[in-house]
Amino acid sequence: MTLRSTWWLGLSYFTYFFAYGVYLPFWAVWLQGNGLSPEKIGLLLGAGMVARFVGSLLVASQVKNPSQLVTALRTVAALTLLLAAGFWLGGQWLWLLFVMIGFNLFFSPLVPLSDALAATWTRQINLPYGPVRLWGSLAFVVSSALTGLLVSAWSYQVILLLLTLGIACMLGGMLLKPSVMPQGESATQAAVSLSWRQLLTENSVWRFLLCVTLLQGAHAAYYAFSAIWWQEAGYPASTVGYLWSLGVVAEVIIFASSNPLFRSWSARDLLLLSAVCAVVRWSLMASTTALPVLIVAQILHCGSFTVCHLAAMRFIAARKGGEVIRLQAVYSALAMGGGIAVMTMFSGWLFEHYRSGVFWVMAAVVLPALFLRPRVVASGLKQ
Repeated sequence: MTLRSTWWLGLSYFTYFFAYGVYLPFWAVWLQGNGLSPEKIGLLLGAGMVARFVGSLLVASQVKNPSQLVTALRTVAALTLLLAAGFWLGGQWLWLLFVMIGFNLFFSPLVPLSDALAATWTRQINLPYGPVRLWGSLAFVVSSALTGLLVSAWSYQVILLLLTLGIACMLGGMLLKPSVMPQGESATQAAVSLSWRQLLTENSVWRFLLCVTLLQGAHAAYYAFSAIWWQEAGYPASTVGYLWSLGVVAEVIIFASSNPLFRSWSARDLLLLSAVCAVVRWSLMASTTALPVLIVAQILHCGSFTVCHLAAMRFIAARKGGEVIRLQAVYSALAMGGGIAVMTMFSGWLFEHYRSGVFWVMAAVVLPALFLRPRVVASGLKQ
């Protein structure tokens, strides 16, 4: 069966983020249902984050030719489904550690590989990236809300069932044939203007990387333990799902309207806005579990996460040639992987001993970003 390439990629995003909308908010709940302590949950989730870091950096980079992207996506999706099946085979600590590492090692490269395919088709068939990518955000909203409802109606075991079904549907969609296959490039890329060492030791670059790593890493406690914390406060899983969905809806709105809203903002200004939103958000979550306050905190997700990501894209886009590719890889690995992994492990211990105090720590983690914001990106362009 042949599917229009835009629909093929939209389906891939939808099914991936459907599975991710089950995994990210509720996986700690599934682990807790298997009798694990918060500290062990933090270690497992942190190990998974480290595996995501390695997978995004190493597995995705093994694909050298764009013509291999569809085959690579199918292979990685099949391995992800195989590892997901491992969760059904046992709940012992060491077994779960092994499966968590393997699962995240292959689950994480699916997004950079999909984005690479989108970039290839944008040049090849003028694919409209924004409208296609929005299906992923929509799927996350749907799956997080649906998972919350079903967990409330039945039990935590529905989490694993939905995750497995989502990945199976993703693989099934990828096995369909896109109407236009991606084509490889014959010309080699020009040499980058700066070496790795020169790039990473540049003042504006290391300040940028440290800043976004702190801002994104501070989401670790939210990703890992917000569902448990809110359920302990008396909220049903359905409400938890709605709260998570609200955060993603706010994210989608800001992404969709980012150009008119932030056209004249510099990366430095966006990072300031993100840091302020983050301090307020984590302070609110540490102070109370009252529903109106949690709603405000979730709306602030569009500032703590989305605005930070927009700032990163603006900073990276200001670089020259091959520096863009290298800096994007480091940003994804550090801010979206390694930083969150380290903070997740730390958050497990904090949550077990101090509960809501973990969010005060996240607010403190963000504070240095207010002063680390880069002033210059490249060629004297002030930021």
